Amino acid sequence: MWLKWLPWRFVVSRLARSRGFVDPIHLLSVVHRFSQPSEVTEPVELVRAGMIFHARGLINSRAIQHNLDWVWPHWVERQFDPMDKAFVPRAFSLTHVNLTHRNWTAVGLPDWDWLPIVDPRGLVTPLLDGWSLDVWLLPDEDDASGGPLLPSKLKAEQVRQRLELEPGESGLWMHTRAEQAGAWVDEAVSVVTDGGVPQCRLKAEGLLPGGGWLAVSVRPANPEGISFIHEMDYDAGTARLRVNEQDNVRFEQTPERMCMSHYHEGDVLLHLGDSQAPPAEAAHMECRVGLATAAALYRLEPGQARSVEVRVPLRESENVEPEASRRGTLVPGKRASWDEAMAGVCELRIPERWMQFLYDAAVRNLVLHAPGEVYPGPYTYRRFWFRDAAYILEALGCVGMFGRVKRAIDLFPSHQTGRGYFRSQDGEWDSNGAAIWAIHRWSQLSGEPVPDELAKAAVRGAEWIENKRTNPTGKKPHAGLLPAGFSAEHLGPNDFYYWDDFWSVAGLQSAAAIERARGKPAWVERFEQSAASLLKSIDQSLARSKTASGRDVIPASPYRRMDAGAIGSIAGSYPLRVWPADDARLMGTMNFLLDRCMVRGGFFQDMIHSGINPYLTLQMAQVLLRNDDPRYWPLVQAVADLASPTGQWPEAVHPGTGGGCMGDGQHIWAAAEWVLMMRALFVREEDDRLVLGSGLPEAWLEAGGEPLRFGPAQTVWGPVTVTVTPGEQAVEVTWEGAWRDAAPTVDVVLTGCGRTRVAGDAGKVTMQRAGASQGV
Repeated sequence: MWLKWLPWRFVVSRLARSRGFVDPIHLLSVVHRFSQPSEVTEPVELVRAGMIFHARGLINSRAIQHNLDWVWPHWVERQFDPMDKAFVPRAFSLTHVNLTHRNWTAVGLPDWDWLPIVDPRGLVTPLLDGWSLDVWLLPDEDDASGGPLLPSKLKAEQVRQRLELEPGESGLWMHTRAEQAGAWVDEAVSVVTDGGVPQCRLKAEGLLPGGGWLAVSVRPANPEGISFIHEMDYDAGTARLRVNEQDNVRFEQTPERMCMSHYHEGDVLLHLGDSQAPPAEAAHMECRVGLATAAALYRLEPGQARSVEVRVPLRESENVEPEASRRGTLVPGKRASWDEAMAGVCELRIPERWMQFLYDAAVRNLVLHAPGEVYPGPYTYRRFWFRDAAYILEALGCVGMFGRVKRAIDLFPSHQTGRGYFRSQDGEWDSNGAAIWAIHRWSQLSGEPVPDELAKAAVRGAEWIENKRTNPTGKKPHAGLLPAGFSAEHLGPNDFYYWDDFWSVAGLQSAAAIERARGKPAWVERFEQSAASLLKSIDQSLARSKTASGRDVIPASPYRRMDAGAIGSIAGSYPLRVWPADDARLMGTMNFLLDRCMVRGGFFQDMIHSGINPYLTLQMAQVLLRNDDPRYWPLVQAVADLASPTGQWPEAVHPGTGGGCMGDGQHIWAAAEWVLMMRALFVREEDDRLVLGSGLPEAWLEAGGEPLRFGPAQTVWGPVTVTVTPGEQAVEVTWEGAWRDAAPTVDVVLTGCGRTRVAGDAGKVTMQRAGASQGV
């Protein structure tokens, strides 16, 4: 406490000014004036992550632009090319970071915490934030294939990628094929186990018409930039390359040559040339700078393909657990195979093959990123947030993966403070609502009661919401709301965000429902009253807001004009359903977003993300679909078009390059939203009824088309499988529900066929097409 009495602010300010620097204390005070006063100005976690990110960017600025004759990852080759639309001028930028092609695809196994990633040109990064492997073809001097085939430098039309979803051990394969003037190289990357040890497996096959070399190169870089390699040792007897004295690259076929280089000698490629006699083998290399490179060379005879395999153990032995397991965030024990993990999972069958693939890939990726706690990404976002977890766990539950959801929410109390705050990082006032809502949704969908420990945590969390609210009797626009905070991070400076309040209402309502099932009427009454009070405060705040007063809109906060931040306010409809679907304020907000915030058919978030957001676009589609507004479908189509060839979405998409410009290059929240969107096309819950088929586009219902199917889809009444069979005069809708209690009321709604309401145990409805003869 005595530190508070030291005049450290004065000392820092005086020292900075004496050296001719800007006074940092004054600068911070100016920056804070753009925000509402809040107890957490910037969460330490975000500051730490930002410092690491830009520290790497500073290193990138020193290493890359002075060495453009090296082979760099795809994003560098594009972003540093002055003739490319991805070009970013460097000028006054102190840090050089990936802002145009934040795209990658993870491979792995269920219940393992290792997620190697592959970039859009096949660069493989086996270990988190580590070095990478790249595969090249180096032709002989008399070869006419147009020089070395270096995938990261090739144009888009020269490279094809696909993600293979296969049964069996590997389950996920990432395939990359690069071609150039008759030469080609194929890569296949997966994760397998050998003796209980997970390994990243890279299979490469190449062909050069005139002969040459296939090179597997070890690179001191990855999709974020430089990743240091200070030392390498090669053992020719075991064909093993030791990197930084801790990681192993194992060559299943012994290379003919192993070449190495350090920073001051330049990239190893510069020494390989195009002759048939590359430099002599090297067994050891040290680089003080940390930019050592190596290439294992395999001879290619003219016109003859050759295959090689490389493995990188992701841990050294079966007894070494990953860091996440030691932290308690990875559940130990038996790990499921892909076949076991996918058994009984909700299946989708639709005529649109690309959308079908996106669903199948998204479900696999949800499994991959739920080894215990759930991660919203394999790299940049490989950590836990309650906000992202709520959506991801909702998707997992809706497709029937209750075990994965349960083991994740079982870890929630470990993040709860003594005062009841569910903390993934300080200043997230939505986190308690998200945590309690997720617990309740698991119970609703699974039909299982909430265990005592989780119920008690939910009660403490609900009490925290009650205590955290500002004074509801005040006269200011934020009276009764949650305090100012940074909320969902992309809404703008710290403010009194309605996003936090809607999630808190849902949390209080969920806590009441949990206690109702436990026979605790006192808690039920208390939390229901608290939820109603907070809803009343939201209404009063909107009436007092100068922006919203007298208008049917919901700005991001009572102190903000209508802007892209209003996207957070639609949470009151989706996914929380705390307001009616047709609330005029919700639809007014949607109209504003559709009129003012769309780029390339998707929602463009101006603030922070500065890109097209697939997951936020799908949230808009859900709000529209819930209100039977046909404008939902173009949004769904736009998101499908934004996906990468491997079926992934970055957090935000660059409007010019189509590559990722923000966040993780494989955003699992976006994958969750796609799963939930496909579910909503077939099955939606609305209070006391189930809505079937309302999102199916008319083109899918054309006469003579294949039956559409979704199920078993988990609902609060139990699982249901929906089948829609198009016919010439009518469309038949059948459903099989394993209802836990009484069957729900069912609304069947089909485009071009109208709406009908029946009892849920009817099981079948035949809907006449508009204009069809009723006598047939």
